[in-house]
Amino acid sequence: MKSFLAILGLAMFTFLPDLSAADAPGRFRHVVLFKFKEGTTPEQIAKVESEFRKLPGRIDAIIDFEWGTSQTVEVELAQGYTHCFLVTFRDKAGLEAYLPHPAHLEFVDLVKPLLDQVHVFDYTSSGQP
Repeated sequence: MKSFLAILGLAMFTFLPDLSAADAPGRFRHVVLFKFKEGTTPEQIAKVESEFRKLPGRIDAIIDFEWGTSQTVEVELAQGYTHCFLVTFRDKAGLEAYLPHPAHLEFVDLVKPLLDQVHVFDYTSSGQP
Protein backbone atom coordinates (compact mmCIF):
# COMPACT_ATOMS: atom_id res chain seq x y z
CA MET A 1 0.00 0.00 0.00
CA LYS A 2 2.82 2.45 0.87
CA SER A 3 4.43 1.65 -2.48
CA PHE A 4 1.17 2.39 -4.29
CA LEU A 5 0.77 5.74 -2.49
CA ALA A 6 4.36 6.68 -3.26
CA ILE A 7 3.82 5.90 -6.96
CA LEU A 8 0.51 7.80 -6.96
CA GLY A 9 2.17 10.80 -5.30
CA LEU A 10 5.02 10.74 -7.82
CA ALA A 11 2.57 10.51 -10.71
CA MET A 12 0.53 13.45 -9.41
CA PHE A 13 3.68 15.53 -8.93
CA THR A 14 4.88 14.64 -12.43
CA PHE A 15 1.68 15.87 -14.09
CA LEU A 16 1.13 19.05 -12.10
CA PRO A 17 1.21 22.18 -14.26
CA ASP A 18 4.56 23.94 -14.31
CA LEU A 19 4.01 27.10 -12.31
CA SER A 20 7.36 28.79 -12.78
CA ALA A 21 8.02 32.05 -11.01
CA ALA A 22 6.58 33.98 -13.95
CA ASP A 23 3.46 31.80 -14.30
CA ALA A 24 2.46 31.56 -10.65
CA PRO A 25 -0.87 33.14 -9.72
CA GLY A 26 -0.52 36.59 -8.23
CA ARG A 27 2.35 37.70 -10.45
CA PHE A 28 2.04 41.29 -11.58
CA ARG A 29 2.10 41.88 -15.35
CA HIS A 30 3.03 45.14 -17.08
CA VAL A 31 1.93 45.15 -20.73
CA VAL A 32 3.36 47.93 -22.89
CA LEU A 33 2.30 48.57 -26.51
CA PHE A 34 4.28 50.91 -28.79
CA LYS A 35 3.13 52.81 -31.85
CA PHE A 36 6.16 54.52 -33.36
CA LYS A 37 6.07 57.94 -35.00
CA GLU A 38 6.03 58.02 -38.78
CA GLY A 39 9.61 58.32 -39.96
CA THR A 40 11.12 56.28 -37.14
CA THR A 41 13.88 54.27 -38.81
CA PRO A 42 14.33 50.51 -38.57
CA GLU A 43 17.68 51.19 -36.85
CA GLN A 44 15.99 53.31 -34.18
CA ILE A 45 13.37 50.62 -33.61
CA ALA A 46 16.07 47.94 -33.38
CA LYS A 47 17.84 50.06 -30.74
CA VAL A 48 14.61 50.34 -28.72
CA GLU A 49 14.10 46.57 -28.90
CA SER A 50 17.70 45.95 -27.86
CA GLU A 51 17.60 48.37 -24.95
CA PHE A 52 14.25 47.07 -23.66
CA ARG A 53 15.65 43.51 -23.74
CA LYS A 54 18.53 44.64 -21.49
CA LEU A 55 16.25 45.86 -18.69
CA PRO A 56 15.71 42.44 -17.04
CA GLY A 57 19.47 42.18 -16.53
CA ARG A 58 19.63 45.64 -15.03
CA ILE A 59 16.52 45.66 -12.81
CA ASP A 60 16.19 42.90 -10.22
CA ALA A 61 12.45 43.41 -9.77
CA ILE A 62 11.82 41.92 -13.23
CA ILE A 63 11.30 38.15 -12.95
CA ASP A 64 10.27 37.50 -16.57
CA PHE A 65 10.17 39.37 -19.85
CA GLU A 66 8.96 38.71 -23.35
CA TRP A 67 8.19 40.78 -26.39
CA GLY A 68 7.10 40.55 -29.98
CA THR A 69 5.83 42.46 -32.96
CA SER A 70 2.25 42.52 -34.16
CA GLN A 71 1.15 39.72 -36.44
CA THR A 72 -2.54 40.51 -36.20
CA VAL A 73 -4.89 39.81 -39.05
CA GLU A 74 -7.21 42.47 -37.60
CA VAL A 75 -5.05 45.36 -38.78
CA GLU A 76 -7.69 48.03 -38.18
CA LEU A 77 -7.94 46.98 -34.52
CA ALA A 78 -4.18 47.23 -34.01
CA GLN A 79 -4.45 51.00 -34.52
CA GLY A 80 -0.82 51.20 -35.61
CA TYR A 81 0.67 49.54 -32.53
CA THR A 82 3.52 47.33 -33.69
CA HIS A 83 5.34 46.18 -30.54
CA CYS A 84 4.22 44.47 -27.33
CA PHE A 85 6.42 44.06 -24.27
CA LEU A 86 5.30 41.95 -21.30
CA VAL A 87 7.22 42.51 -18.07
CA THR A 88 6.46 40.31 -15.06
CA PHE A 89 7.09 41.12 -11.41
CA ARG A 90 6.47 39.10 -8.24
CA ASP A 91 3.88 41.67 -7.19
CA LYS A 92 2.79 45.26 -7.72
CA ALA A 93 5.64 46.48 -5.53
CA GLY A 94 8.03 45.20 -8.22
CA LEU A 95 6.45 47.52 -10.78
CA GLU A 96 6.58 50.37 -8.28
CA ALA A 97 10.34 49.77 -7.90
CA TYR A 98 10.83 49.41 -11.66
CA LEU A 99 9.17 52.64 -12.79
CA PRO A 100 11.59 55.09 -11.05
CA HIS A 101 14.64 52.82 -11.53
CA PRO A 102 17.47 54.72 -13.30
CA ALA A 103 17.77 52.04 -16.01
CA HIS A 104 14.05 52.32 -16.79
CA LEU A 105 14.17 56.12 -16.81
CA GLU A 106 17.15 55.99 -19.18
CA PHE A 107 15.14 53.72 -21.48
CA VAL A 108 12.14 56.08 -21.34
CA ASP A 109 14.41 58.97 -22.40
CA LEU A 110 15.51 56.91 -25.41
CA VAL A 111 12.09 55.74 -26.56
CA LYS A 112 9.78 58.65 -25.71
CA PRO A 113 10.81 60.91 -28.64
CA LEU A 114 10.16 58.02 -31.07
CA LEU A 115 6.64 57.17 -29.93
CA ASP A 116 3.39 58.38 -31.41
CA GLN A 117 1.39 56.44 -28.82
CA VAL A 118 2.06 54.10 -25.93
CA HIS A 119 -0.55 51.98 -24.18
CA VAL A 120 0.04 50.38 -20.78
CA PHE A 121 -2.10 47.74 -19.13
CA ASP A 122 -1.18 46.33 -15.71
CA TYR A 123 -2.84 43.39 -14.00
CA THR A 124 -2.35 40.68 -11.39
CA SER A 125 -2.30 37.23 -12.95
CA SER A 126 -5.05 34.90 -11.86
CA GLY A 127 -2.96 31.93 -12.96
CA GLN A 128 -3.70 29.25 -15.49
CA PRO A 129 -7.25 28.14 -16.32
